[in-house]
Amino acid sequence: MPHVAASSADLLEQVRPALHIEGDRVVIDHLGRLRADAIRHIAWTAAFGVDAGAVATAQWLAWESSQETGARSASIQDLYTARARGEVSGFTVPAINIRAQTFDMARIIFETAAASGVGAVILELARSEQTYTYQRPIDYATACLAGAVAAGWTGPVFLQGDHYQFNAKKYAADPESMTEEIRRACRLALEAGYRNIDIDSSTLVDLSLPTVEEQQQANYERTAELIALIRSLETDGVTVSVGGEIGEVGKSNSTEGELHAYLDGLRTELARVAPGAIGISKVSVQTGTSHGGVVLPDGTVAKVAVDFDVHRRLGEVAREEYGLAGTVQHVASTLPEEMFHTFPETETAEIHLATGFQNSLYDHPAFPASLHEEIHAWCFENALDERKADQTDQQFVYTTRKKAIGPFKRELWDLGTKDDILATQAQKIAFLFRELRVGGTADLVERYVKPVEVHRAAPSLVEV
Repeated sequence: MPHVAASSADLLEQVRPALHIEGDRVVIDHLGRLRADAIRHIAWTAAFGVDAGAVATAQWLAWESSQETGARSASIQDLYTARARGEVSGFTVPAINIRAQTFDMARIIFETAAASGVGAVILELARSEQTYTYQRPIDYATACLAGAVAAGWTGPVFLQGDHYQFNAKKYAADPESMTEEIRRACRLALEAGYRNIDIDSSTLVDLSLPTVEEQQQANYERTAELIALIRSLETDGVTVSVGGEIGEVGKSNSTEGELHAYLDGLRTELARVAPGAIGISKVSVQTGTSHGGVVLPDGTVAKVAVDFDVHRRLGEVAREEYGLAGTVQHVASTLPEEMFHTFPETETAEIHLATGFQNSLYDHPAFPASLHEEIHAWCFENALDERKADQTDQQFVYTTRKKAIGPFKRELWDLGTKDDILATQAQKIAFLFRELRVGGTADLVERYVKPVEVHRAAPSLVEV
C-alpha cells in the first residue's frame, strides 16, 4: 500500500532510493524504483496528505519527475493546426475524463496507448467534475503526470480543462462575477500545468433573439475575452489549445448558420480585444446527445441517435474556411459501441468520454457490494434534493452516484479489487483506440508536438 507522508521529510525518506534533490532539481537515481514504488508514494501523498509541506512537496516531485522522464505536459495545438492544413486526418482524438482512481486510470491509459503506438489521447476534467471528485487542477495534473511516470510514458501528456462553462442563471444575475469565475478557472488550470482548455459559453446563446448573429453574440464575445486572457498567461512559449462551443449539450442540433455566426463573430471580436492573437483550434457541436446519456427507469442508458452529418458538414466548414481541426463530440462514452468507428469516418476531430468509464467502475462484478450499498445510501442522504418527481430509485442513483466519487475517493483509490476493474477499463480503452483509429499516432504527435521542458522551483516547505 502506498505511503501517505506526514511531512516533506517523511516523503523524501520514502522516495530516497529512487531519487534525491539537488537545489531545485530532482535527480533520479533508480528509474525502476521511481516507476514501481516512489511515484505511488508521491501520488498518494499529494491526493490524501494532510500536511501542507508534504502535499506541496509531492506535487512538485510529480511535476519534476515528469519533466525528467519525458512525460511532459503539452498542448495539442500544433497537431490540430496540421489537421486544419490537411496534413493529418482519418482519426478522432479521445479526450478521457478521469473522475475516479485518477493515478491508476492515467497509468492504464498510457500503458494501453504505448502498446498500440497511440500518441493522440487527452486526459481532461470538467470544471463541474472538479467539485464532486475533489480534484482541483493541481490535484488532477499531479495524479495524471504521476500515472504517466508509472506507466513509463515518454511522450507529451495532453491535460485539458473540459467544459469551462458559464452558468446562464448566474450570468444573467451578475455577468462580471460569473465571467470572473471562468477567468479564475483558466488561471488555476494554467498554473497547474494544463495546456489545453475548452471554453463553453454556449449556455449564453439566446435563441429568442431575431438573428443567429445576435443569438451567438454573448457566446463569441466571452470566448474572445477568455482567449485573450489565456494568451496573456502563456509564459513558456507554448500556445495553449483552446476549444469553443456553439451548441449546448442536450439542446438543438448545431447548424452551419450558427457555426458561421459564432466563428465570424469570434474572429472579429478577437481581433478587437487581442490583435494578432491565435484563436480556437476546434469547436464543439451538438448532435443529439445529453450528459450522462438518457437514463431509463431501470437505471440503464437508452440508445441515442447521433447525427453524424453535423460533424461531416460543419467539420468541413471549420477546417476549410476557418483553419480549425474540426468539430468535437461531447458525451460519447455511453454511446453504442457500433457507433465509434463513424467518428473518424466523418473526420470528427475529438470526442469526450466520461460517464462510461464511471459506469465500468461502479457496475463491475468485482466492485464490492458493501461499498455499493454505502454509496447508494450516501446518495439518498446527501443528494435527495436533486431527485426529480418521476425518477425511479435506479434512475436517481445513476444520476447522482457521481457525486459520491469525492467523498469515497480514498476507498476507490485503495480498492482491493481494482486490478480486475482496471483490466476491464484497459480493454475498453484499447477498443476505443482501435475504433477511433488513433493507433500509430505516436509518430504524428512526435512530428508535430514539441513539449517544452519546464522546471519549477522547489516549494519553500520542502525539508531537504
